[in-house]
Amino acid sequence: MTTQDSVALAAHGTRRREKRDWKGWAFVGPFMVVFALVFLTPLAYALYLSFFQEKLVGGTAFVGVDNYVRALTDPQFWEAFGRVVLFLVVQVPIMLVLALAAALALDSARLRGAAFFRILIFLPYAVPAVVAVLMWGYIYGDQFGLTSNFNDFLGSDLITPFAREWILVSIGNIVTWQFVGYNMLIFYSSLKTIPTDMYEAASLDGAGAWRTIFSIKIPNVRGALVIATIFSVIGSFQLFNEPNILRPLAPNVITTYFTPNMYAYNLSFAGQQFNYAATIAIIMGVITAVIAYVVQLRGSKSEVR
Repeated sequence: MTTQDSVALAAHGTRRREKRDWKGWAFVGPFMVVFALVFLTPLAYALYLSFFQEKLVGGTAFVGVDNYVRALTDPQFWEAFGRVVLFLVVQVPIMLVLALAAALALDSARLRGAAFFRILIFLPYAVPAVVAVLMWGYIYGDQFGLTSNFNDFLGSDLITPFAREWILVSIGNIVTWQFVGYNMLIFYSSLKTIPTDMYEAASLDGAGAWRTIFSIKIPNVRGALVIATIFSVIGSFQLFNEPNILRPLAPNVITTYFTPNMYAYNLSFAGQQFNYAATIAIIMGVITAVIAYVVQLRGSKSEVR
């Protein structure tokens, strides 16, 4: 074989190695098509709508960032945003602490009937969200239901779930009741991945139950805690079902702009302001993504340490 033949054979082999294999796209292609149709396309269309505005004369006109300027100076938007931030700061830590406590209790060998309690705690998450809110709405009702009966028994309006100062607490109670079991399952699954030799080493060192919890269990579920926190942050900013369903029971307290999602929904379907509603949605999407990324980044740094 001559030198030229060797070079040609090597070049042919290189071209064959460099030839792209498209078989993998046959598997991921359908997902990419669905992803583009149900996620990227609506997102792009919402972004497109946010740069236009319906005029009384002349129809729809391009207005650039005017809708964004209007949103950033809209007191109703910022009131709704502040309300969900308050909800996030108070409700999410309470829910995650309860879920972690339930997971630790189930993971311990001291709890009898652990399987029964695991199903019992997770069961509210299996209840459809609308059904759960309606159920709690009838419990909260001050003219009917359990709250009304209890107040009648006491002879005073001691419990007022639909009062302005208690409405966020009432909604937070519903959300916590629904999602404690879901987060508990995340933590419980993470606890089950901890190697048993770590417990054996802690036992040999004389570590008690509380020392084992704070030195082994909680540090090893930090990744699961970050994931649960991110999901909870996203869920808090997406708060819609609970206040929207409860609104007919407390119309003077739960306004059409009670949360940013409710504000965007009512702007679009009740006020026919599709462009401004799209702007609100885009702003909330960006804020949610940034905060979720910061939580993930902080959680990753904590794990590295």
